[in-house]
Amino acid sequence: MATIKDIGVGAAFNIVTATIFLLIFAFLRLQPINDRIFFPKWYLKGMRDSPSSAGAAVTKYVNLNVRSYLKFLSWMPAALKMPEEELIEHAGLDSVVYLRIYLTGLKIFVPITILAFAVLVPVNWTNDTLDDLKVVHSDIDNLSISNIPHGSKRFIAHLVMAYVFTFWTCYVLKNEYERVATMRLRFLASEKRRPDQFTVLVRNIPPDPDESVSELVEHFFLVNHPDHYLKHQVITKFWNISHLKNHLQVQM
Repeated sequence: MATIKDIGVGAAFNIVTATIFLLIFAFLRLQPINDRIFFPKWYLKGMRDSPSSAGAAVTKYVNLNVRSYLKFLSWMPAALKMPEEELIEHAGLDSVVYLRIYLTGLKIFVPITILAFAVLVPVNWTNDTLDDLKVVHSDIDNLSISNIPHGSKRFIAHLVMAYVFTFWTCYVLKNEYERVATMRLRFLASEKRRPDQFTVLVRNIPPDPDESVSELVEHFFLVNHPDHYLKHQVITKFWNISHLKNHLQVQM
């Protein structure tokens, strides 16, 4: 039996925990020693130099600029307002997808919450089933489906809302998956071609007494895929002391 106090304690704990993690992230993000971790794309493009490469010994590892700590959340509204193409160029595709996960959650749960309070809460609250049964319960329980009497037509509201919630969730997820998939394909198409993008993993290669594993694979791909085969690499992994398997990464 949950009470308002229990829900309040749980909410307060989650809010405090989230705030602590956010402050830790903000603090670590501003430290020079972590600069390459939080801005790797800028270093790859040569747009940023390591702040720990110059200056006093302390400033190479700890940010002593007090003003930067006062504006540690200024990047959040800027990131939300930035167009997705620009954000991908600035921070990478993963950052855009990460933000879209939060936006997807809002798209799903905000309408569901509004509908639940507008339809299900009045349907559940305007009953006296739990009071008539004389069971120990809290005011929160009066908002649940348990407050509806057995065989009541009010269950139809729950059935309809279940279909509405399911349809809306699937609809939002479908649109988001299509958008993220399209975004990823455009990102890969705009990037320079690299051999690792065309690498396949070959497992369980049958043994041949006349050829080694490397020779067998090379011969197979040169005969069957001469226009696409580039090279291969044998990867040997020990699964236990008496058994080992050969894996190959073939670039085509």
